[in-house]
Formats: sequence, structure tokens, C-alpha cells
Amino acid sequence: MRGAGRADRGERVSTSFRSAGWSVRPSFVPHGATSPVTLLGDDHGLTQLSGTPEVAWQTPWSELSSMQLLRFSRGMALFATVDGVRYCWRKGDRRDYDETAAVVLEHGGRLIRQRRRAGLVAVVVVVLLASLAGGLGAFFSRNAGAQELADAKAVNLTLRDLPSGWYTANGSFLEYLFPPAKDVITPTTTTLPAKDSAFAQVSAQFESCLGVSAKRDRVYGAAGQQPDYQVSSPIFGSSSDGGIEAANITQYYATTTMVKNDTAEMSMKKFGGCFVASNAALILSGYKSDVPTVSAGTNWRPLTFVHGWARGGVTTLSEPGVKGTLHLVMVVATAGHYEVTLGVLVEAWPEAQSLIANLVSTLKSRITTSNAAAA
Repeated sequence: MRGAGRADRGERVSTSFRSAGWSVRPSFVPHGATSPVTLLGDDHGLTQLSGTPEVAWQTPWSELSSMQLLRFSRGMALFATVDGVRYCWRKGDRRDYDETAAVVLEHGGRLIRQRRRAGLVAVVVVVLLASLAGGLGAFFSRNAGAQELADAKAVNLTLRDLPSGWYTANGSFLEYLFPPAKDVITPTTTTLPAKDSAFAQVSAQFESCLGVSAKRDRVYGAAGQQPDYQVSSPIFGSSSDGGIEAANITQYYATTTMVKNDTAEMSMKKFGGCFVASNAALILSGYKSDVPTVSAGTNWRPLTFVHGWARGGVTTLSEPGVKGTLHLVMVVATAGHYEVTLGVLVEAWPEAQSLIANLVSTLKSRITTSNAAAA
């Protein structure tokens, strides 16, 4: 809450609600405390108590914009923009939800309940994570070795790969596309989704955009093959480039031929724009009664210092509770047994191109030098 006033420890603040146990990203001041945080609200504004000794940062309601309170199955997240910076307060339980919601509504905010989240995430696990050759038609049950799994985890981005000032983000819209980093997803049998499901609708949009039949489509369709396993990085965030978040997922396939066949489809001219549009539709479908039709985005082929195959696309995305327009960037890189997908949400495009291309370079270097890449 930049520009907010500071109160010394022990100063009394008259509140209509008080809720402890929150964390906040980014911090209000460089290297400032991000947890534990107590939020207080009164007629004048929102106050955050944090740090030792405890410091109060108060921001008038008039300076808070695009407030949004999201309710999860085991917690909640409050978003608000102050001086052009998007803040997220996260709480691991729903105690005080009613009191917080009442204050948010009173001051022009919105409530979003994640009633569809479980079903949507299950769809996305099939679409993105089993995607890039993750169709529903053919599933393999090959036990991956411990070394292969360790290699795949080692491909993923970490904070060490990012500039200073980045942090592990909570409450990101990228959570609709990437599962928690601790989850290792292995093949399971499944059934085809209903024709009116989000997966089926997104599949049809993608295949129409790319000009491939559902029978021959290896990305969402019946020709796809399941990886042995897939594991994603945490979601990282920064206030640079107007606000940016990034995550990736790594997939290991049983044979290099599977990856080569997938790469052939993803090398089609329209792939990048069609693929990013399909993922934008998945994010937006979490807040709409049906799956929106998203026009094809723009192909983007990042310029990297590492040789190898990579394709991507970018599209605009208007998210609930967020003023202005964000850009969704999706990039896929393949080599050997690996397929890696990078997802980025950023406000300032094309200013962020160089940074994103460097992240792609990092991922490409790892999959092209891994022992499994040449196996």
C-alpha cells in the first residue's frame, strides 16, 4: 500500500472487522514483512498490521481499486490494486470470511466463490498437463524411474532462475492452468468428457482454429498420448513489467518418437495463436456460465540463445476484478523425451519479451542437455 501512513506499535485503530493469519504479496516496502499479517477495516480504509515491532499501514478505500475476494475450499484470497500495484492477501482458512466479504461489498468490491474450481482444474489437468500430446484417446501405464522423475523436476524454473524481487505467488489465475508444484501427475485411465463439457468445447475451438480433426489431433484430441509423468514449478510473481506471473510444467514421455509426433502438429503455422486462445478460454470459463469463444492469438516465436524447437503465442485477457488488460503468453519447447510448457501473465507486452525469452532459453537448455533428452 504505497503512500500509506504509518502508525507506531500500540496505536489503536477503530475497526469494523479484524482478521489475523494472512500473508501478502508483494511486500509494501522492499524486504518488508509479508507474514503474519492482520487486516483491519473501518469506515476510513483498510489497515494492515505486520512486522516486529508491529507497524500499521492504512490505505483509504478511495485508493483501493478492483477489490476481489475469492473463496477457496480451504481458504480465501483478497486482491486489490494500489498505485498501480496488484496486491494479494492470502489466508489458509475461511474464518472471518463473512465479515471480510461484508466490508469488501460495502466498498465496491466483488465476491467470487470457486464453486467450479474442482471440476475446472480436473479438466485443465487433462487439457494442459496431459496436453501437448495429452489427448484422452490413449493412456500408457509405464512406471517411470526415480532418476527420470528427478530429471524432470530439475528442468522446472526456480527463484534462482529469476531476477531479484521475484517471489512465490499465491492466488494467481495461472492456478487454473498449472497444478501445485508438489503434485506429480502420472497416467490414469479415464473416459471421454461429455460433449458439452469445458474440455470438449475448448478442444473443438482449438481444432477448428488449427484446422485438424479431433481424430487426428494430438494436443486435445483422440490421437494424443499420455506422458509417463508431469510436474510443474511453483507460480512466481514480480511487480516488474506492470506486474508479471510465470510458471511451467515439464512432461516426460516414454519414447522420443511420441515427442517428435507431437512436435510435428505443434509446428503447424497457426499453433501458437490457437493454443494460447484455448488456454485463455479455460481461464475465463472459471467465471462464466459457459466456455467463451476466444479468437486466435498472435504467434510468437521467442528468440533464444539455445538451439532447439519452441513455439508460442500471446493474447489479451480481461480478468474479473482486474482493471486494464493483461497478456497471456504460452510457449512450448520440446527435445528428446521432454515437452515443457511455460505460461506467463503480464501487463506490459511487448516489453516483457526479452525476459520471457530468457526463461524459455533456460528451459530449453535443460531439456537439450539432460541425459534423458538423448536417450
